[in-house]
Amino acid sequence: MSNYMLWLIVAFVLVIVEVMTGTFYLLVLGVAAFAGALAAFLGAGAFAQAAWAGIVAILGLVAVNRWHKSRPAASQKDQSLDVGQIVTLESWLDQNVKRVRVKYRDTAWDAQIVGDANVQIGDSLFICSAQGNILEVSRSHPTQ
Repeated sequence: MSNYMLWLIVAFVLVIVEVMTGTFYLLVLGVAAFAGALAAFLGAGAFAQAAWAGIVAILGLVAVNRWHKSRPAASQKDQSLDVGQIVTLESWLDQNVKRVRVKYRDTAWDAQIVGDANVQIGDSLFICSAQGNILEVSRSHPTQ
């Protein structure tokens, strides 16, 4: 089997694995392997093939790393799709610390009331955030 075929096999395997992971780093390595395959197809020696693949890999990894760093990191609050959703107060667990039981998505959840505790059973509250499996809820919508 010729060298360029080996490079192509490696390249396709890396790209396929990248599709399953979504990190872009394996995609860069796959593109670098394609560069090695092109060098082999054009008749370059083994050292030149590895050099082209290495140069493309380094440049690509630096570019992807810079791209990742330039994007703002999403906060935990931004990642939660539950923020802003409505829950219904079912019962008080401890009024002194504002711990309640709420109904959300047809399931009972423990929740912590943020802000004033002037709420009654049956009131609708908004999810502000989630700390583990405890929801933080309030009377006002979190975006207001």
